[in-house]
Amino acid sequence: PDATGVLVLGIGRATKLLRFLQLLPKTYECEIVFGSETSTLDAAGEVTATHDMVLDPAAVAAAALQFVGAIEQIPPMVSAVKIDGRRLHELARQGIEIDRPPRPVTVYRYDVVPTDDPMVYRATVDCSSGTYVRVLAADLGAALGGGAHLRRLRRLSVGAFTIDEAT
Repeated sequence: PDATGVLVLGIGRATKLLRFLQLLPKTYECEIVFGSETSTLDAAGEVTATHDMVLDPAAVAAAALQFVGAIEQIPPMVSAVKIDGRRLHELARQGIEIDRPPRPVTVYRYDVVPTDDPMVYRATVDCSSGTYVRVLAADLGAALGGGAHLRRLRRLSVGAFTIDEAT
C-alpha cells in the first residue's frame, strides 16, 4: 500500500491486454533502512528485530551484486501469492505463517548508494515480473550480517511505460 509510481491500467476491451503487460520487466527506486527488520519487510510493519551494523559503501555495493542475475526468492507472507487457494496476506493477518516455495526471478540491476544517513541507502532495481524488492532489501541486510527493511518504494517503469508518461 505504501508503493507509488507506475501502474498500468486497462479500460474496456483493453483489459484483455493487461495479462501481457504484467510479464514485462520493471524498474524501482527505494530506500533500504539497515539495522531493523519489520513484520512486512517495509516501513509499514512493526519492528521485529534490530541490529548494530556498521556499513561500508563498497561492501554494501558488493553484497548487492550477489543478488543480480537469476535468483530464487521466497515470497513474503504479506503478498498476494496464493498457496492452497488462500492469499498469503490473508493468512499473515490471521497470524499464520506457512512455508513458501522459492520462485525464480531475475534481477538485472541492483544499484545501492549511501545517503546522508549512514543506515539508509538509495537503491535502483531493474527486475523481472514477480520480483519482491522488499525481499531484496531484507536479504541484503542479512547478507551484511544484520537486517534491513524497505521504504519509499516507487515503480519507475513497467516495460516501456515510464513515470514520465504517467498521469
